[in-house]
Amino acid sequence: MESKIKVAIQGKLGSFHHIVAERYFSERLSLVPCDTFDATVSTLVKGEADQAVLAIENSIAGSIIPNYALIDRNDLQIIGEYGLSIHHNFMVLPGQTVEEIKEVHSHPMALLQCKDFFNQHPHIRLVEAEDTAEEAQRISEQQLEGIGAIASKEAAARYGLSVLAASIQTIKNNVTRFVIVQKKGALVPQAQINKAALKFTLDHQRGSLAAVLNVMSDCQLNLTKIQSLPVIETPGKYAFFVDVTFEDFAHYDKARKVIAIMASKFKILGEYAQHQRG
Repeated sequence: MESKIKVAIQGKLGSFHHIVAERYFSERLSLVPCDTFDATVSTLVKGEADQAVLAIENSIAGSIIPNYALIDRNDLQIIGEYGLSIHHNFMVLPGQTVEEIKEVHSHPMALLQCKDFFNQHPHIRLVEAEDTAEEAQRISEQQLEGIGAIASKEAAARYGLSVLAASIQTIKNNVTRFVIVQKKGALVPQAQINKAALKFTLDHQRGSLAAVLNVMSDCQLNLTKIQSLPVIETPGKYAFFVDVTFEDFAHYDKARKVIAIMASKFKILGEYAQHQRG
């Protein structure tokens, strides 16, 4: 029998991180819920979890920049990813109607992504909270009438809430990409690797970024993501986080060696198999 993997997530049972962990790890999963992303990473760094699931990018809202910094600062290794189609659902205690609901509590991002739906119900006040599933749990445990939550259908089922409206996000094709990270452990076998996450810092001179991008193109790498973050110690200087995919590991190996020479700082954040999606 395969041993369980302790996996840290941000959020309560029924959260989107929980859904990704269940789908990615299946029966190997031993869940370690945490209140915040900082706590999730701290749990991993202290050895209280083997791996962690972190949201890194949303197709509507863009990059989740603080999580890039957490991965980099704590020297975490990305070993996988999963793209989850996000469906936000409006849920309440059983027996209540839309007209009876005065407030809806959820994560700010969920509220923003469902704003058009609630514009049709101006009597409902939107209240920001820390976590989607946590609000569903709170409504259930405290039997809060007149208050709704936005969360997954899994959260509604887990906490016995009724879904008044399903998939209420404004943009229906809403995907969040999650990465699987670890502090230490076996890396992905080279034969399975077709994607990499890199960080590099360049000297502040004209054409330096273009030169790196040309190397990627010449080595047949497909640039799927580029994100810049300021270098705190050096105002005006930026570090670049990039994701690349490739068919031939040898081409990628050549590119990373050249970029490492061109960059003032170079770091591999992860080499892994391109994402699953569900």
